[in-house]
Amino acid sequence: MTESQIESGLGRDSQRIARGPAAIATWNFGKTAVETSGQILIEGGSALDAVEKGINVIELDASECSVGYGGLPNADGIVEVDAAIMDGKTHDAGSVAGLKHIKCPISVARRVMEASDHAMLVGDGALAFAITHGFQIEHLLTDESKAKWKAWLEKSSGVDLTTHDTIGLVTLDEQGNMASGCSTSGLGYKHPGRVGDSPLIGSGLYMDNDVGGAAATGLGEEILKFCPCFLTVEYMRNGYSPMDACRKTIGRILDKKPQNRKVSIALVALNRRAEFGAASTQPNFPYAIWTPQNSEVRNTKGGNLDQK
Repeated sequence: MTESQIESGLGRDSQRIARGPAAIATWNFGKTAVETSGQILIEGGSALDAVEKGINVIELDASECSVGYGGLPNADGIVEVDAAIMDGKTHDAGSVAGLKHIKCPISVARRVMEASDHAMLVGDGALAFAITHGFQIEHLLTDESKAKWKAWLEKSSGVDLTTHDTIGLVTLDEQGNMASGCSTSGLGYKHPGRVGDSPLIGSGLYMDNDVGGAAATGLGEEILKFCPCFLTVEYMRNGYSPMDACRKTIGRILDKKPQNRKVSIALVALNRRAEFGAASTQPNFPYAIWTPQNSEVRNTKGGNLDQK
């Protein structure tokens, strides 16, 4: 579906949840993240705490090979992680990229936001900052991910990459404050130093308390060319529902670059009225929602059309 086709259907498919705390996240594992966030929100915790702790659970799960501990390494066999967090109330943000030896990069990103004069730190500088602020150096490469890397080395010409599943999470707390976050170990077997969209404000995530927030997942090399999370929030600012805003953004990407139908690009969004939406370039993209009444995984119906 192109942007022009989406225009004619705006407003028909908005999905609404009850006012109050809410959370939305990418992928099937997002259900664990939103439920963790939801427990914090239902107890009156902040949107920022809900984002950080919800993402921490996925970062620490060694069975998830695309986020944090157990993530697939780069071509040299080293796990490099990226993460970012944004506060909708203050518009502050923190980000880390190419970070090694730290299991919970989203927590380092939050520390960058709250305890430094900077918004983004990368590589060895990010690691030094993390150590200074009490984070422990740990091994991120598990036996399973190491075995997968060795198998890739044996059969690969050095150019093939594997896809990955970023955890992107957007929350709304009882005070009406919002936050968003992303965390990933990036493309498996990537070139050392490669950074995708996840730690880039406006691309992997964006947040504004006055409107709402969004998070992205998929092929970072294509996502970062369009700043889709900023664009989605701006569409919401101009009156589009989160669902229509996500669809409109995906439609714009496909209008500009139709070949992106062949790659995975997906968005989730939540506005300040506790309405949510999701859209994707490919069918059956799973995303998780949480409210005080419900927690479930839903799937987009197909190329950027969400099921009701």
